[in-house]
Amino acid sequence: MEDNLPRIVIDTNVIISALVFGGNSKIIIEKLIKREFIAYTSPQLISELLEILLQKFNFSDEMIKKVEVQINSLSHVVYPTVEINIARDRDDNRVLEVAEESESSIIVTGDKDLLSLKVYKNIIIMNPKVFLEIIGN
Repeated sequence: MEDNLPRIVIDTNVIISALVFGGNSKIIIEKLIKREFIAYTSPQLISELLEILLQKFNFSDEMIKKVEVQINSLSHVVYPTVEINIARDRDDNRVLEVAEESESSIIVTGDKDLLSLKVYKNIIIMNPKVFLEIIGN
């Protein structure tokens, strides 16, 4: 059954937005929990996520651990073997690497630089609102 579900990469900014602000990003995470698609991440993206939650949003160590456990249980962790250097921001390249390694069809992000690419090797890059419109709210 998992084979015909969309394979996506949810950028760390979308996860942070879901945890801190809610809105469309939270709806995406709720759909992930219901297994409406398959999400992929990497140790680098998880590390970036936890670091931002700790430093910028003052999440407690206990909350950080809960988020880490949740991300690991909801996402498939991949270890990219290709190094991509097309995005201006190095961290954006890590998102592209996960998408390529996992053969994902979509990257969901709020990052303007990534969104400006629109498509990378047949991987469509879109914001949370567009993603929800496509998969059905």
